[in-house]
Amino acid sequence: QVQFVESGGGLVQPGGSLRLSCTASGFTINTNTMGWYRQVPGKQRELVASIGFYAITNYADSVKGRFAISRDNTKKTLYLQMDSLKPEDTAVYYCNTNPFRSDGWGQGTQVTVSS
Repeated sequence: QVQFVESGGGLVQPGGSLRLSCTASGFTINTNTMGWYRQVPGKQRELVASIGFYAITNYADSVKGRFAISRDNTKKTLYLQMDSLKPEDTAVYYCNTNPFRSDGWGQGTQVTVSS
């Protein structure tokens, strides 16, 4: 059974930074295309960043230039560095494969950007 565990969220002021982490059990992050998703209540979950083979990355236009996805193969951990955060980045953030696995949704980590 696959289980993704996200961490690193919190409350931050506009313009601030956070780094999210994701680990997995029953799954190998290192050799699969992975993504970070976010969801706001009442809205559809959206893919904000993905990383594939050869560390090729892609970003949603709304976060391009501010977020950076990476992974540490030694630690088997996926990261999302978020800089210049805006109030509209407030959401629950999840990691999953890209395309996502229906059984891969964890609890997520809440990111709140507010002054």
